[in-house]
Amino acid sequence: QVELVESGGGLVQAGGSLRLSCAASGLTYHMGWFRQAPGKEREFVAAIARSGLQTLYADSVEGRFSISKDNMKNTMYLEMNSLEPEDTAVYLCAVGVHRWSAGYYHADHYEYWGQGTQVTVSA
Repeated sequence: QVELVESGGGLVQAGGSLRLSCAASGLTYHMGWFRQAPGKEREFVAAIARSGLQTLYADSVEGRFSISKDNMKNTMYLEMNSLEPEDTAVYLCAVGVHRWSAGYYHADHYEYWGQGTQVTVSA
């Protein structure tokens, strides 16, 4: 069983930065971040392989967000820069145990999910 706890969300002005953390307990493998805004479907943000050497990003965050992980601490991070009001959402971290592939763009490739942390970007 894997438990995930996100932290680091908050209110920030457009153009600002936030760093999200996802602390994992139990066995972890590949990890990802998704986000969900009110009335919208869950959206892929970024993913990182177990090794930390391979990453995937959504086009909407490429160049602004950076995903990383510390395997010693079993923690994943999402550094978010140049935030825009459109980035406002609940951000969720997830863990998948399938072989690393482009499938990690998709929510159905993940087995375990955290509860989420709210990120609000004001104009």
